[in-house]
Amino acid sequence: MRHAIIALGTAFAAVLTPASAQVQPAPAITSTNVELPSGDALFPGGSSADAINNNCLACHSADMVLNQPALSRSAWDSEVHKMIKAYRAPIEEGDVPAIVDYLASTKGTH
Repeated sequence: MRHAIIALGTAFAAVLTPASAQVQPAPAITSTNVELPSGDALFPGGSSADAINNNCLACHSADMVLNQPALSRSAWDSEVHKMIKAYRAPIEEGDVPAIVDYLASTKGTH
């Protein structure tokens, strides 16, 4: 009796399996070109902004940074070092003071 029930269940499952359950070929993969808008905004300030323009714009827009809350010089220093250590930002150690000076004078707490 048990074998009859198993055989009946197997036959029933085979009948209910739709033909679409068979393996279908993978869809073709195509490339798509996307044109992103250019972020050509620089940090204002001329030569005093050179270090931040040359280092930070690789990952951040000037608008994004300039819309951050005002922080103390110490907090900006920590943020710049976090970018170097945690996110591997390729910032020369010699550029760090100029970047921190710029951020503290532009977006610092006074």
